[in-house]
Amino acid sequence: MATRKLTPAEMPEADHAFYGLVWAGTVLTEHVDRALSKAHDLPVSWFEVMLWLASSDEPVAASVLGNSTMLSRSQVSRVLDALQARGLVSRTPSARDARSVEVALTAEGRRVFEEADATRRACLAPVFTDVLDQRDMEALSAVWRKLKAHKDA
Repeated sequence: MATRKLTPAEMPEADHAFYGLVWAGTVLTEHVDRALSKAHDLPVSWFEVMLWLASSDEPVAASVLGNSTMLSRSQVSRVLDALQARGLVSRTPSARDARSVEVALTAEGRRVFEEADATRRACLAPVFTDVLDQRDMEALSAVWRKLKAHKDA
């Protein structure tokens, strides 16, 4: 029996759309992970946590990172341990909640993040940002927001 690939026209639209999301996420994440690991010895999971921290002017509760990232709470904890060991983040008891810990990038963490972010942007440009126009980006953002709003349904 001959083997061949299904064409997108032969696949139900919902299946093709889902496969496209999975494919794009996997391929782009692997691309970024390789670039960040090679240039900065920084796995993409570490970068993701640093990205959320860099986006905030204030220290962030560790529990918020668990809710914001695509990592589990235990993964976030392990990433924070590794980042703290490298001197890239600091943890302090929360002034608002004695049971909580707040996390912030250190000065060294901000420096490493800025360098890693430049690497991420450079490696994504030819396969993502240079390929898609503003309308594409807006459409992807709208899809992402809609799917995320219903993630627990």
